[in-house]
Amino acid sequence: MRTIVWYRGKDLRLSDHPPLRRALLEGEVLPLFILDPRFVARDRVEHHTHRIQFLLDSLGELADGLAKRGSKLLVQRGDPLELVPELLERWSADRIVAHRRVEPGGRKVDRSLRARLGERFELFEGETLLAPGQLRTSQGDPYRVFTPFSRAFMERCEIGLPLPTPQRLPAIPAAISRDSLGLPSCAQLGLDPNPAILSGGERAGRERLRRFTRGPAMRYARDRDRMDKLGTSRLSADLKFGTVSVRQVWTSIQAAQAEATALDPFCRQLLWREFTHNLLWEFPRLLAEPFRPQFRGFPWSADSELLSTWQEGRTGYPIVDAAMRQLRVEGFMHNRARMITASFLTKHLLIDYRLGEAHFMRYLTDGDPAQNNAGWQWSAGCGCDAQPYFRVFNPITQGRKFDPDGAYVRRYLPELARVPTRYIHAPWTADPGALATAGLQLGRSFPYPIVEHRTARERFLAVASQYLRA
Repeated sequence: MRTIVWYRGKDLRLSDHPPLRRALLEGEVLPLFILDPRFVARDRVEHHTHRIQFLLDSLGELADGLAKRGSKLLVQRGDPLELVPELLERWSADRIVAHRRVEPGGRKVDRSLRARLGERFELFEGETLLAPGQLRTSQGDPYRVFTPFSRAFMERCEIGLPLPTPQRLPAIPAAISRDSLGLPSCAQLGLDPNPAILSGGERAGRERLRRFTRGPAMRYARDRDRMDKLGTSRLSADLKFGTVSVRQVWTSIQAAQAEATALDPFCRQLLWREFTHNLLWEFPRLLAEPFRPQFRGFPWSADSELLSTWQEGRTGYPIVDAAMRQLRVEGFMHNRARMITASFLTKHLLIDYRLGEAHFMRYLTDGDPAQNNAGWQWSAGCGCDAQPYFRVFNPITQGRKFDPDGAYVRRYLPELARVPTRYIHAPWTADPGALATAGLQLGRSFPYPIVEHRTARERFLAVASQYLRA
C-alpha cells in the first residue's frame, strides 16, 4: 500500500507520530507538506513572521531527518482542497493520513476532503492527549469549568507511551521525488530572520524538554510566576508546531513526578491546554464571540491611539511595557505577563479583548488559536471558567510580586536600568533627585502612566456592572 503522510504544521516530528507509524507498517510512505498560498503569500507572512520562521526551521530539520532515513519531504504548493485529491491520483497513492485538527477552518477542510475521498482520507489523534470531545460529563455535556474537567481527566484517562522514532523509511520513487518543490527560505518569503526567536525542530524541542525536566521543573511550583527567572519550560512553541508531542511531554513529566510533586502545577498547565482545545472543538464560535452570552455587545472601546500605545509598550507602567516589548523582540511573553497585559488592555483601557488577541497572534511564536483565545477571554472575564470580571490586576503590585528586584523590567526597558528598585514599578513616585541620578526624564525618556490605576479600575467596574446587570 502506498500512503501519503500529510504533515500539516502541528506534527513536525518523526517520533510519536501515529499517521507515520501506521503508513510505515503497511507499505510505502510519501511524506508531504503543502505550502498553502493563503498563508505563505508575502502580504500574509507579515502577520505571523515569528511562526513562519519557527515553521521553516522545523520543516528543514524534518526534511533532514527523513533524508537520513532514506526518504524525502515532498513539498507542494496549492489549495489543499484541490491539491490533495490530485496528488492521490498523480502519485498513484492508495490513501492519505494526517493528524486531526481542532480549529474551525481546519475542520472544514477535513470535512470536505472526507466527503470527497471517503476512507482514503484518514485522521489520527495527536495534537492533544485525548481526542477533542471525548471527555464529557456524566450527562454527556461538554465541560465548561476547568477543575471538573481536569479531575475527570486524572480519574478516567490513561495515556500510553510515545511511539518510537523510525530508523529507516522506504525510498521515494524517482518520478515522485522529482515532482517535489524545495522548501522556501525566510528571504524568499520576505522575512528577515529574528535571532531572538527559539530554534525550531524536533532536536531543539527535545533538548528543551530534557533541560526542563532536569532543572526548572523541580522548582516549577515556586518559580513559574516569576518573570525575572527561567522558571518555565519554554515548550509552548514545540507543542504548537508538534516538534515534540504533548504525549512525550506528559510522559516525561510523569516519570519525573516520582521525584518531585513540584510538577503538579505543570501537569495542570498541560490539562489547561487540553481544556482549551476541547472548548474550541465544542464551541467553534469562540474565535468570534465571547463564551458568556451576557458579554455579547459589551461596550468595548476600539480607541486606536490607546491600542497603539499598549501595543508599542508606552503605557507608562513598566511591567506592562516590558512585557509588550518582550513580545515584539522575542516572539514570546511570560504567562504571568500575558495575564497582566491582557487585564490592562481590557480593564484599564476598556479595549475589546479581540484586538489584543489579534496582536498576540501576530507576534507570538507559540500563537495557538485555542489557547490564545481562552487566555484572553479569561482575562477579560467573558470566557468559559473566566476570572470574575471585577478582578482587575494592579500592574504595580503585580510587578512588585513577580519581578521583585526589577530584573525583568530592566532587561526590556533599559531606560529604567538605573532606577532604584523601590521605584522600578512606579517611577513617577520617585523624587526628582532619584530620577536625575537614574538619568530618567518622565514624559521624555519614559512616559507618565496613560491612566491612573484606581480611576481606571473604578471606570471599568462601573461600565461592566451597569451593562451586565441591565
